[in-house]
Amino acid sequence: MDNTIKAVFFDYDGTMTYDSTGIESICNYISQYMNIDKDTFEKEYRKYVGDLIFGKTLHEEIWDKLCAGLGINIPIAFLFHSFNQTPIDKDMHDFVLKIREKGYKTGLITGNFSDRVAYLKQKFNLNKYFDVFAVSGELGYGKQTEKIFLYVLEQLGIQPNESVFIDNQDKNLLIPRKLGMHVIYFCDEKRDMAHLTGNLQKYGVDI
Repeated sequence: MDNTIKAVFFDYDGTMTYDSTGIESICNYISQYMNIDKDTFEKEYRKYVGDLIFGKTLHEEIWDKLCAGLGINIPIAFLFHSFNQTPIDKDMHDFVLKIREKGYKTGLITGNFSDRVAYLKQKFNLNKYFDVFAVSGELGYGKQTEKIFLYVLEQLGIQPNESVFIDNQDKNLLIPRKLGMHVIYFCDEKRDMAHLTGNLQKYGVDI
């Protein structure tokens, strides 16, 4: 490589998947297959999301309380079925492999549940795509602080300006931009791969 970029980091839900958030994927699946009103389920589920996403608890620990709040017994197997049915974007996964083949390091930076990511790593062989993982549910902090970005930079031994971070939410680009990382907004509705490629090339990524 004849440029300064050494690593490209990706968000997960909305970037590597078609649903904008993991919460959306979970709520869509469970409400559909349990024939529950989605808004009702999501309202109850969100009571636990804060603790789940920062690793203070796991789904297995809150599931009985969630079901009690809904007044419905939902087998926890449906939760894992929802993980299994995460709508991944195969083209984006192939795109990550293409970047790796060019000699760049890749990483996943995600505000996500530790048990869900552990499942997804195995189900979709995510180690094939990424050199480093930063998961809020494992680290205890997310994209609202510098720490998660500094973590991946330290793991790879690179400087902020030697990296690019891609996310489907503008708010998640503010902190890495301040740190000096290059950032790209990826619209999860348009999913314009040509636009993404062009932006990466603008930063000197050979792809």
